[in-house]
Amino acid sequence: MSRATLITRYVAFAIVAVVVNLAVQRVVLLGGETALWFTLALGVGTLAGLVVKYVLDKRWIFYDRTAGTAAQGRQFGLYSLMGVVTTAIFWVTETAFWLIWNTDFARELGAIIGLSIGYITKYQLDRRFVFTERAT
Repeated sequence: MSRATLITRYVAFAIVAVVVNLAVQRVVLLGGETALWFTLALGVGTLAGLVVKYVLDKRWIFYDRTAGTAAQGRQFGLYSLMGVVTTAIFWVTETAFWLIWNTDFARELGAIIGLSIGYITKYQLDRRFVFTERAT
């Protein structure tokens, strides 16, 4: 796969995951606007985006063919672990924007900025530690 194709796909998949994440957050935030609801929205949205991004990356970025429940579970665990630091970047950025401006627009802008930085970092970690047997 060419570098341009890789970048285009990765950015497109990141956008899909961000949209899923933010859509799930909005649904959860319909329950309330307290710190508890905000925290729940962050967590549930992050999980939804993580699963979508994993499936897309596995198939279309890294061409991974790992099979079997145990192997895929281990791989998803590693994929999730690589996301811990990058998720912290996203959460801190989104939360800071929300606390400073206290608007949905600012919160979502912070999420997009944080997720963008996180995804760039995550690709490098995934390539090095998670999807080590690439077909490219």
